[in-house]
Amino acid sequence: MNNQILNHTLGDIVTALPRASEIFKKYRIDFCCGGHRSLKEALMELPQDETQVINELKAAYEETRDLEDVKDFRTLTPHALMEYIESTHHVFTRNILPKISEGLLKVLRAHGANHKELFEVHKQFNALKADLEMHLIKEEEILFPLVKDYAQDPSAHKLNHLRQVLEEVEGEHDGAGDILKTLRRLTQDYTLPQDACTTFAKTYEYLQALESDLFQHIHLENNILFKEAAPQAREQSPAAQ
Repeated sequence: MNNQILNHTLGDIVTALPRASEIFKKYRIDFCCGGHRSLKEALMELPQDETQVINELKAAYEETRDLEDVKDFRTLTPHALMEYIESTHHVFTRNILPKISEGLLKVLRAHGANHKELFEVHKQFNALKADLEMHLIKEEEILFPLVKDYAQDPSAHKLNHLRQVLEEVEGEHDGAGDILKTLRRLTQDYTLPQDACTTFAKTYEYLQALESDLFQHIHLENNILFKEAAPQAREQSPAAQ
């Protein structure tokens, strides 16, 4: 790995080096919704010296390049990748959303008087929850079947329909990413107050787990699936520019 990595997009870097996702999350570098940007562009926004991030990426590359159990999602067909997304990320999201919802309500009732930010955290999460519940259905019932249908019959009409749905889905990804950033700001990176109870701690743990899973979910779709399944549609999509 050399310094040419600066010209690679964040999405391509994480696709080739999955460990990069942890490094990018550490430095608050958006590699899913902002995966189309080059590493150089992203590093210009950071206060740290760019060599610090590059050195960590190089170290991760050296540690993992000979490992055989590192999953390369680029080897999956679009059909297999969609099945993986549904069985892994969609299932995880549906399981954890009610846990967070129940926990936040208890935390708000017990700690809201002393921690007013919890009211906005509750509001933002419930907006995210509603969006995600709708989003998963749209992917399963509209987007994924359309990708499969277009692969079998790549007509101009189906391409235009796919392009429209891709724009909607990527816009929803951006919206989810914005709410996740707001939640991090409101919670000061999920820092627990001194009077936090066990439910408080567990709820923040669940929120961070949801964030991490959504980052990977969105990355797999924006930076791999959409590029492989319908490159013509995505090349024309404003969201991909």
